[in-house]
Amino acid sequence: MDKLQIQGGIPLEGEVRVSGAKNATLPIIAAALLADDPVTIGNVPHLHDVTTMIELLGRMGVSVTIDEHMKIEIDPSTIRDYVAPYELVKTMRASILVLGPLVARFGAADVSLPGGCAIGARPVNIHVAGLQAMGADISIEGGYIRARAGRLKGARLVLDTVTVTGTENLLMAAVLADGETVLENAAREPEVVDLANFLIAMGARIQGAGTDKIIVQGVKKLHGTQYEVLPGSNRRWDLFGRGCHDRRQCTHQARLPGPSRCSG
Repeated sequence: MDKLQIQGGIPLEGEVRVSGAKNATLPIIAAALLADDPVTIGNVPHLHDVTTMIELLGRMGVSVTIDEHMKIEIDPSTIRDYVAPYELVKTMRASILVLGPLVARFGAADVSLPGGCAIGARPVNIHVAGLQAMGADISIEGGYIRARAGRLKGARLVLDTVTVTGTENLLMAAVLADGETVLENAAREPEVVDLANFLIAMGARIQGAGTDKIIVQGVKKLHGTQYEVLPGSNRRWDLFGRGCHDRRQCTHQARLPGPSRCSG
């Protein structure tokens, strides 16, 4: 195709459903590994990184079904492997998000480093140090983070730098830990709040998500739930701006994230 010819002059008007945010969807899919029962996740965007995360869970033996509306049902009870291989991690760095859930729920994880090399000063050192402080035995071998643990223990974790994926990984690990975990210098992004709300919907006890101090009271297990992912902010405001520009009524169906509150 050499060009697109667009005939303008028609005002925009109508109702649009805003699909979920990728950065909220990926940790929520990973967090489904923590549940004892199937989890249903709706408003999932049809994006390459999302399908890669689904493929990663499938490689582990997790049962994943997707309907025509991109609603996903995840049943982690069928898992048979705890490896996130390099060929998938290299295409999506967010694959590191399975580390915390695997260690917390199953006591084992072999997750490739994003670059497939020694850890060095890579940001994943915050993930590793946090899990070690909670009692995990971790080594770096052949470009993989190899973690083993019994039940993790609650701890006070002060993150060296603000990191969204680091906050998410340690938050997911903490929900099944024995005792209280305090995350200080935590990321405050909306996707962290959405992840916390998803975990709370499964029975987690979390306070403070959306602030720089998150407090988690560990529970023994999490149950299944149905959840709708936070809408993508860029897409939402793009549509809102176009509607305002045309001075027409445009309705956007979108759930905005609220503050997380402890469920118990």
